[in-house]
Amino acid sequence: MNGNTTLTTRETTDEKQTGTPFAPQTDEDVAAMLEAIGVSDVDELFDIPDAVRFDESFDIDAGSEQTVVRELTETLERNDAPIEFLGRGHYAHHVPSLVDHISLRSEFITSYTQYQPEITQGFLQVLFEYQSLLVELTGLEIANCSMYDAATALGEAATLADRVRETTGDRILVPDYIRAERRDVLENYVAGADLVVEELPADDGVTTPEILEEAIDDDVVMTYLESPTTDGVLEEHLEEIGEIVSAHDGMFCLGTDPVALALLRSPADVGVDVVVGDASVLGMGPSYGMGLGLFACREAYLRQVPGRLVGASRDDDGNRAFTLTLQTREQHIRRERATSNICTNQAWVALRAAIHAASLGPSGLVSLAKRCHRLAEQTASRLEEIEGVSAPVRDRHHFREFRARVDDANAVATAIEANGFAIHVVDEETVQICVSDRNEHRIDELVDAFTEVVN
Repeated sequence: MNGNTTLTTRETTDEKQTGTPFAPQTDEDVAAMLEAIGVSDVDELFDIPDAVRFDESFDIDAGSEQTVVRELTETLERNDAPIEFLGRGHYAHHVPSLVDHISLRSEFITSYTQYQPEITQGFLQVLFEYQSLLVELTGLEIANCSMYDAATALGEAATLADRVRETTGDRILVPDYIRAERRDVLENYVAGADLVVEELPADDGVTTPEILEEAIDDDVVMTYLESPTTDGVLEEHLEEIGEIVSAHDGMFCLGTDPVALALLRSPADVGVDVVVGDASVLGMGPSYGMGLGLFACREAYLRQVPGRLVGASRDDDGNRAFTLTLQTREQHIRRERATSNICTNQAWVALRAAIHAASLGPSGLVSLAKRCHRLAEQTASRLEEIEGVSAPVRDRHHFREFRARVDDANAVATAIEANGFAIHVVDEETVQICVSDRNEHRIDELVDAFTEVVN
């Protein structure tokens, strides 16, 4: 390069840019499209009532992708990031990178419902494997290819029970430890079916046969329990309870998750008719909102299962092929014959759960489940050694989480948070701690923080 060489740079001003990566059309492009459809302005394409129309400015300056990413990163970095020992329905396990690498392939991430089997065999097979996983874990013959979340799966179980139960009845029994949000969704579901929800009191965190005997009658449509419970307790009397429910011709529904199912006795073996819960403990981190509803049941209820089923068949050449074999929602059949108004499913999340489960394998899934039981028991024992802490509060077997009693739960949780850890406050004297493979390496520090705070 000599001294006479002049360097020029490409114009990069906003005036020269043709849109952004998020809305790449130029003004000329927009005008051409509007002219083609006979509309003079984009606003004519939308009918927004004046009462909800926003005519002001957001006061957000336009910026390049690089600028937006930088500013958002700087904003998010200002958030506190305590180590979470939180649970109560939202659980985190290590998700292998393999799950991202496969599930983020374009044929999966851009796919919608697999209506056309000739072009979606890969996704349909994964969903079939997901269903097969649930069938193996629950011992029940039928599993659909996902629901929205655990709460809607419970609501669908209740309305299914109302449809298939031969005798009349209008009562749904649920344990008093059920999460309030889950019960609210259930109440919403059963209101249209003229069913009522009643609570079963717990005895030291579990439901006993004696408690159920006092509450149940032939007018009980469904009895629902959870194991593990919201408190992390494992129900101990499921087989006896299943016999009682069956004697009254009711449906027995159990709430659980795939990791716990790897360790616990098969629900089908203890008389459970329907299993619901959240399968996003595999393949996803906690989102504190979105989940992956699992739904498995006995084959006798096949034609009443909500949502969709993927089945295996043969193509014209005799090769194994997969297809949507049952779709009982009102978009596909007459409204009066539909079992549910579920309009979509969590297929991509189910895909991630199936990949995660396959990567673990049977022995890996069992090992993870044993770890969740062992960590809860060991951590509770260590906290029990601290003066001023009583753990676990329940003299029961625990899975992932447990309650601990302290003098001032709010003060302890606030001080623990100042040390960089987040735990649940249950009431004035009780906190709840959830441990798993994701936060196992910080348990020592949590115990040290408790020791410092309480003493």
